[in-house]
Amino acid sequence: MKRTAAALALICATTLTLGACSDSSVDDTPGGADGGGEIDPLAPLDGVELTFWTAQSTLTAADQVIDAFEEATGARVTTEAIPDLYEQNVPTRLAAGDRPDLMFWQPSISTLPFIQPARNLLPLDDEPWVDDLGPTEQSLGVVDGTRYAAVVTSPAMLGVYYNKEVFRQAGVAEDDLPGSYDELLQLAHTVQDATGVPAFYEVGGDRWPLQWQVQVQLTDLPDEWWDGLNRNEESWTDPVVVDAITRYQDELLGAGLAQEDYRTGTFTGQAEAIWDGTAAMALNVTSFQSQLQAQHSTEEIDETVGWFPVANSDARGLYSPDQTNGVVAFATGDEQRQRAARQFLAFWLGPDYPDFIADRQIPSVQPAVPNPDGMPETAQAQVAALPEAHGVFQARAIVAPELHVGLADLIYGEKSPAEVAAFVENQFDDIARAQGADGF
Repeated sequence: MKRTAAALALICATTLTLGACSDSSVDDTPGGADGGGEIDPLAPLDGVELTFWTAQSTLTAADQVIDAFEEATGARVTTEAIPDLYEQNVPTRLAAGDRPDLMFWQPSISTLPFIQPARNLLPLDDEPWVDDLGPTEQSLGVVDGTRYAAVVTSPAMLGVYYNKEVFRQAGVAEDDLPGSYDELLQLAHTVQDATGVPAFYEVGGDRWPLQWQVQVQLTDLPDEWWDGLNRNEESWTDPVVVDAITRYQDELLGAGLAQEDYRTGTFTGQAEAIWDGTAAMALNVTSFQSQLQAQHSTEEIDETVGWFPVANSDARGLYSPDQTNGVVAFATGDEQRQRAARQFLAFWLGPDYPDFIADRQIPSVQPAVPNPDGMPETAQAQVAALPEAHGVFQARAIVAPELHVGLADLIYGEKSPAEVAAFVENQFDDIARAQGADGF
């Protein structure tokens, strides 16, 4: 989501050469081979060593399951942090012939193809945990009808975080929460007019959250439109997209509904502003929730911050896959390690899963496994909204263009809404063409 255009271009060029640069010892058949068969998640693995790649920011995210797996099986799992930019450096390492046994990777149709799953990954369609996933999670990790990623955490949810005290001062009750984007903007005026507090905190400094106000407005586009976009039959320059960008510029920023320093606002500053009530609302994904939980207790969060879902014409949230949602297993050519990698996933999403989510205090991806006790009400609200959520464009388009980069130019007056849409379209076309997508 924070990738630069140069990084994306390098990814595309690199992935096109992965096959030529791969270790010749690896089975050339799709997905390799590991002997198949049922997996016992607790089978002894003494002497087996596995490697696990992760981003620097998520180096410790799998620590609990790794420690438990090693104790239960005797295997050893070594975690290696790949330097940022993760999505750029992983394909480069793979092209050089390096490959781990397991790796965190975003399980979306816009990012999973970067590592050529049919050639480099083990297919996971028949694993024992697949049917245990919730419906949204089952829709992730699949490319061309084959599952290549285990979904171990729920996708991030996009919605509105708000300061409860500011809403109380504005006389906004739970029944007053908006059911559409029109109503969200009306609520913003109501709150700001009543309290003098900026309705929204926008993050022009870190840029990537700028996309969310526009993304929410694109949720009425039908599946057929996204299918057409992915076949080069629709375009990001569609008037619906241009109108959404224009509305963000005119009816939110132009109407004074953001804090004065929205051009330089930061993600950290956004959380601080909502917490202390110097801004009323923030439209963001679950990384905002994670920041709150890292700094405050559940009781403090429940007292201070609320959350609600909203889309263009309904009160539904949006789900957004991220890097720690998915884990892939590589076809290394070593059948013992490939089977051990499958066993690691079966252990993670099997006997260890309740302990894993309790340790992280995160929602469960398995309806039969209850969410851990003690989750803040904001997190519980996101869990409740997930089954009906729309997908962000990262989950619907075959390429995730850098809308936020174009919007950063917009807020500094360097691009018009139409020029932002053209920038996105050009980048989308270039990368889809480099990847060899049909129609491009």
